[in-house]
Amino acid sequence: MARYGKAASRSVETEMRHKMTGKHKIKSRKQAIAIGLSKARRKGAKVPAKPSSRKKR
Repeated sequence: MARYGKAASRSVETEMRHKMTGKHKIKSRKQAIAIGLSKARRKGAKVPAKPSSRKKR
């Protein structure tokens, strides 16, 4: 079973294309992936939930 839906991968591909063409001022590939996944989450695509931060003791 796939973790990410097709819509999520399409939005990540779009952000990668924007990074290459210079449409966004993105420094790294990881930033492009994060932006694509967050946009997919907003659209309601199948994307795992963001990992929540825990307090360290």
